[in-house]
Amino acid sequence: MSDGALIDIRRLEIFCRVVEQQSFTKAAEATLLAQPTVSEHIRLLEESLGEKLLDRLGRQVLPTPAGDILYRYARRMLRLRDEAVQALADFRGKLSGHLTIGASTIPGAYLLPPLIRRFKEEHPEIRLTLRIAGSGRIRQDLAQGELELAIIGDQGRHPDLTAREIFADELILAAPPGHPLTRQEKVAPADLCRHPFLMREEGSGTRDVMTRALGEAGFDPARLDVVAEMGSSDAIRQGIKAGLGLSILSNLAVEEDLKNGALVRIPLTGVPMTRPFYLVQRKNRQLTPLAQTFLDFLPAHP
Repeated sequence: MSDGALIDIRRLEIFCRVVEQQSFTKAAEATLLAQPTVSEHIRLLEESLGEKLLDRLGRQVLPTPAGDILYRYARRMLRLRDEAVQALADFRGKLSGHLTIGASTIPGAYLLPPLIRRFKEEHPEIRLTLRIAGSGRIRQDLAQGELELAIIGDQGRHPDLTAREIFADELILAAPPGHPLTRQEKVAPADLCRHPFLMREEGSGTRDVMTRALGEAGFDPARLDVVAEMGSSDAIRQGIKAGLGLSILSNLAVEEDLKNGALVRIPLTGVPMTRPFYLVQRKNRQLTPLAQTFLDFLPAHP
């Protein structure tokens, strides 16, 4: 390996974007560079280190074993750079810089975007990135130091992380307008058996909360007439609107549809379903000024 002291930190940043986007084209868009410029930066980085860092597999770009090693250290170097910038900005009394927070699907898609907009209004100098993935992946990124804060629907258990409930969401029974159940005065879980039902995929937090709540109410979810399992709340929403069936899903996910009449909420007797969301962070790690500012912002903006 040649002299690593010649590594340019901007090239490391571009390299990380290529790894994260798995694409030169998307990395170019993210860094506001032309694709040939991104390719040249990667070529010069590989040349300076004497290692091939990326494999181009069709349209997908993946790190080599050497690239995996560099990526882990590059992320740490970039975080340290950002922390230095934040510390100096804090010293001057004006916070600025880049903060990346994580979220699982429901809080990432429906809860955090309006909060981030309000946070940006109060702190326009802070650039904030939201990384959305499954709860397990987000916990892994937190444990590896890729993220400082995250809001997820499954607190899980990890020796290096702490979790506390910060928000809650209600799960509701949703149907298209005119569905037969909308004409019933009371709807019990047993009534669901007579109608096609759309279910989230196995392992979904929404599905776990729903099946547990129905079971505690004395109803076996296996009795549901499941006509399809879908991998996202948005797919479920569209399926309900298309008349494929009814479903139980996040109130946050269907809030707009309920307001404009595209979907109808059906009260389900005797089955309260509340799903907590957890703020998760590393144990015994002091937050950067940006992360602390965002953490302080959350309780005041429910």
